[in-house]
Amino acid sequence: MAHVDTEFIAIGANRNPTAADWSPSGLLAFGAGRCIALWNPLDLSHRGVHATLKGHADRVNVVRFLSSQPQDADILLTGSVDKTVRVWTPTPDGFKCAWASTDVHKGSINAIATCAANPNIFASADASGTIAVFSISISGDGAQVIRLQSFSTAPKFYPLTLALSTLPSSPTALLLAVAGSASSISLYIAPSASEKFTPQATLSGHENWIRSLTFTPESPNGEGDLILASASQDKYIRLWRVHAGEALPPATANDETKTYGLSNRLSNKAHKLRTDGGGVWSVTFEALLMGHEDWIYTTSWRPAGNGLQLLSASADSSLSIWTPEPESGIWLTTSRLGEISDTKGASTATGSVGGLWTGLWSPSGNTVAAFGKTGSWRLWHHDESSGRWLQGVGISGHVKEAMGVSWGKGGGYLLSTGLDQTTRLFSKWARDNQTSWHEFARPQIHGYDINAVVDLGKGRFISGAEEKLLRVFDEPKGVAGMLERMCGLKEESLDSMPDAANVPVLGLSNKAIEDDAPPTDLATTDPDALPASVPEESGAAPSSSLLDRLNHPPLEDHLCRHTLWPEHEKLYGHGYEISAVAASDDGTVVATACKASTGEHAVIRLYETAQWREVKPSLAAHVLTVTSLSFAPGGRKLLSVGRDRTWAVFENTGGSGFDGDWKLVERKEKGHARMILDGKWAPVEDIFATGGRDKIVRVWCRREGGWECTATLKFEVPVTAVDFYGTVVGGKCVLAVGLEDGGLEVYKVGAGGECTEADKVLFDQRVTPDKAVTQITWCPSEVDNGKLQMAVTSEDGSVRIYGLALVI
Repeated sequence: MAHVDTEFIAIGANRNPTAADWSPSGLLAFGAGRCIALWNPLDLSHRGVHATLKGHADRVNVVRFLSSQPQDADILLTGSVDKTVRVWTPTPDGFKCAWASTDVHKGSINAIATCAANPNIFASADASGTIAVFSISISGDGAQVIRLQSFSTAPKFYPLTLALSTLPSSPTALLLAVAGSASSISLYIAPSASEKFTPQATLSGHENWIRSLTFTPESPNGEGDLILASASQDKYIRLWRVHAGEALPPATANDETKTYGLSNRLSNKAHKLRTDGGGVWSVTFEALLMGHEDWIYTTSWRPAGNGLQLLSASADSSLSIWTPEPESGIWLTTSRLGEISDTKGASTATGSVGGLWTGLWSPSGNTVAAFGKTGSWRLWHHDESSGRWLQGVGISGHVKEAMGVSWGKGGGYLLSTGLDQTTRLFSKWARDNQTSWHEFARPQIHGYDINAVVDLGKGRFISGAEEKLLRVFDEPKGVAGMLERMCGLKEESLDSMPDAANVPVLGLSNKAIEDDAPPTDLATTDPDALPASVPEESGAAPSSSLLDRLNHPPLEDHLCRHTLWPEHEKLYGHGYEISAVAASDDGTVVATACKASTGEHAVIRLYETAQWREVKPSLAAHVLTVTSLSFAPGGRKLLSVGRDRTWAVFENTGGSGFDGDWKLVERKEKGHARMILDGKWAPVEDIFATGGRDKIVRVWCRREGGWECTATLKFEVPVTAVDFYGTVVGGKCVLAVGLEDGGLEVYKVGAGGECTEADKVLFDQRVTPDKAVTQITWCPSEVDNGKLQMAVTSEDGSVRIYGLALVI
């Protein structure tokens, strides 16, 4: 038996403005692939994502917490590309899906709206134009949901955003605002939650699609007028006032607007809303908020009790906080956060950075959070003493499939790579008897999807991408110094390292540069404060001195600009995209393979790492793509497996490195009934395991006549990854198996290759990935207090580290 702990989850947020919400209890939930990731940004331990919820069959577009729930009873509403809305209720050990819509929506869910004054009602909208209104009641950890009404806005427009509220001076009448692929806002009224919504008015004024709608009462006690904020791709925010009664609000009656300098150029037309019961309300234009330079994705009102303040997130990579002047009521930007740059071509909606996709207030209103195109979350905390917003430590992760993972030779850090064209380095931040995992560097930001990464030791790694060559990278001095200072990872040759790296314009190769940038003032707060933070930087050139002065993990700004690793070498020879890379345990020999449909290209190429020369001849044994390569302990044997159902073992019968003489010693043409996806050596001599699409893992042991299958393990789904722990534990080899559905299992294999189902440790599906496991790798460091560490990457975009306390 074994006890399994999830020690770390890195996963990026879905690039959708509605894919995140922050609950009054402090829990922030966001869509991450098909999962919903849970994170507490105000956690002093900086734990990061602590769980992911699985249930949706496609990407999650919308995440909303049901309004006005007790702080210990968060109710989560989510919508997905799979055309379903789900309700998640809390349980003692997390959340469970208590309800899912069926036959309601015909398109991808684009928006969900809740009502603060009436938590028993919510509305959802999809890409087909259908809007559905539901009533909900919660009982224990169950939910009863009834659809009250459905109607469509197509073909007039397709909804992208909804807002729902009770009307002023009426505890029962409801107002629904709908907008999307048009420049106008449609308003619907229902006299009560049990009655139908009917169209009442159309608000015009915007000049492009509308991306966000949000209501707030003007006064903290919920009385008085209602304010609606609308944000558009026309770069403007408009405020609208909903006023009870036939009489217009004073500002409208006097033909005034609370917009600086444009009072005489904006329309103050009043729209009337009426119910059959005699209720009357007016909707008038209140103010035009100008300042963003690109599309505005979201707006969010600061929680009640903090005065009227509006947070907006834009494709210009900035957050703005808007506040009305006390005397005139004119709305002005009081704070601007994020990236403010003259080079907008690299940060706008069509640029590489892609702006900030959403902005959220913390429950207290003293912290804001936002994420952008890279999937990373950024935090800003308001410092009362200085009156400034200081940036804090956020979280990050891949935003597409994570394909490869490799521990550093000493187990101090973890490299991962994926189809989002980045390579990331994670390590454990140690301070004051606390530790937490964070991304400490982004060594490679590439132009191709990256398939594999392998650490070579001594601050060097190699990666293979959807290109014909491989790239070798060296650790820069700034990153090495930061890892030594914050993670306790000592590199011997610090002085000989390059200072930093950058990417030339129109280039793909990271070039080493000398550190001649002036020191940047990075006066920081106490690292134990909440959150650890630094002021906004001035955008200085990449500089190791900048990283030297950090006392916390680098922020997203640092990761993108200051933690690249310079490229040391390119390896040529393959004719197609790189499919597999492996290195001997001493890092002296590298084996590589590429995608292939003929035996000519399905060869394995070896390179010695002293001079980076190819070891000739190439190794031939396959006729289709080699999917995995693995060196045996000591580096004298090499295992290859492929799509042709073949595995092969090569052995170095000569010297080492460039002087090696590699020979094919065994080849099994039909090792599996279908393609073999992974194969790894055991820590004992001449035992390895293979796993394939035939849903089988086979353990092979060398006998006098060659390798024989000594154990066969059968599964319900294809096997996509396998790996052995690097040393024998209690006389047994520890084998981890990853499955196509994200499942993980661990087996104990005897010294003779024997293994049975009785030796299985099955991971709880609530902690496993949501899609196929792409690679498993065990930490090479010694067992710590009886616990082994295992890193896993998955097609769900996650990088996960598990701690296993095995009982052998």
